[in-house]
Amino acid sequence: MGAPDAASYDPKLVAALPEPAQRFFNFTIEEGTRLRRVVEIEMEGELSLGSKAKPNYRPMRARQLIAAPYGFVWSLKWNGVSGSDGALPDTSWTRFWLFNLVPLVHAGGDDHRRSSFGRLIADGLFWSPASMLPSGHVSWEKLGRDSARVVAAYGDFRQAVDLHLDRDGRPLRVIFQRWSNENPERIHRLQPFGGDLSDFKSFEGYHLPTTVIAGNQFGTEDYFPFFKAKVIGVRFPEP
Repeated sequence: MGAPDAASYDPKLVAALPEPAQRFFNFTIEEGTRLRRVVEIEMEGELSLGSKAKPNYRPMRARQLIAAPYGFVWSLKWNGVSGSDGALPDTSWTRFWLFNLVPLVHAGGDDHRRSSFGRLIADGLFWSPASMLPSGHVSWEKLGRDSARVVAAYGDFRQAVDLHLDRDGRPLRVIFQRWSNENPERIHRLQPFGGDLSDFKSFEGYHLPTTVIAGNQFGTEDYFPFFKAKVIGVRFPEP
């Protein structure tokens, strides 16, 4: 459990983990790389607030600060809409305005916090892998030859995320049960959420996906990839 105190990555930090998890870390973090658990991602792409039948994608540009498992802030500019989506240990929010004047969305509360924690752990897994090293908050288990499950707990919440890899340890897909009301009944419940990862590039010793396509009901006939992002910048803020 020495990972949080280590200054740089050594494969010995993950030697006790299941082989697929070891393979993931040894791919995504180069040996000797400084362990950075906070990352800022700049992205562009397409976002939809529509439906599978009428997605109505629009160009978006956003910046996300990730500090798993503690919190994240995602700031968005999209088709005249601006605002942020975020979570901290004791609160979470979604607040968007049209032309910085007209309020469009204002959400929060316990259900929102639980849903946001799921996103935080999934995003942290593939964009901030050092934050998912084994610790008092994070554990790993094997699912199959090319898959593993990370379980992260912090505060009131616990979230499992399944990671699917190629033979080199490159993460290709994440899937998890997310607490969400994105369903016809508008009832909060656990339902599959996930995404596909591709176009890996190196950033200061981290091999990260620069294309992420994700959405609700992943793996079912109702899957709708409302989020299509292309990373255009990665920065590791100093503490």
